[in-house]
Amino acid sequence: MNALVRPQQGRWIAGVCAAIANRFGWNVTLVRILTLIAVVFFGLSLWIYILLWIVVPSDR
Repeated sequence: MNALVRPQQGRWIAGVCAAIANRFGWNVTLVRILTLIAVVFFGLSLWIYILLWIVVPSDR
């Protein structure tokens, strides 16, 4: 498994979904769709996304 870092390439907003997809070897599109569904239906995941944006370091 790779380290949990937000990549410079392939990110849309903050790179959190790309970081999670790279870490676990998943498809980034699938992670983005699951995140969008979670935000729309549960709302709380938006705060988790923002927290990960702050906590997860950016790839340099």
